[in-house]
Amino acid sequence: MAALDWSQCPAVERVPSKVSGAWVFKGTRTPVATIFENLEDGLTIEDAMEQFAVSREQIGAVLDFAARSLASPAA
Repeated sequence: MAALDWSQCPAVERVPSKVSGAWVFKGTRTPVATIFENLEDGLTIEDAMEQFAVSREQIGAVLDFAARSLASPAA
């Protein structure tokens, strides 16, 4: 499976000097991958919001972007 093009998701950013250039939620140092890993391990969205200081809207935008990207036919 190809990696997602996170540059098309408005809820995230990549700054070379921030978290080694990982994709993070805008305005935070929380890597997108961290949220996916924790949700996969059973953390609820509410717990993720509290533990990582990201909003429901940010998490929703990332989950929606990933779902739409994976559902799209490959170019």
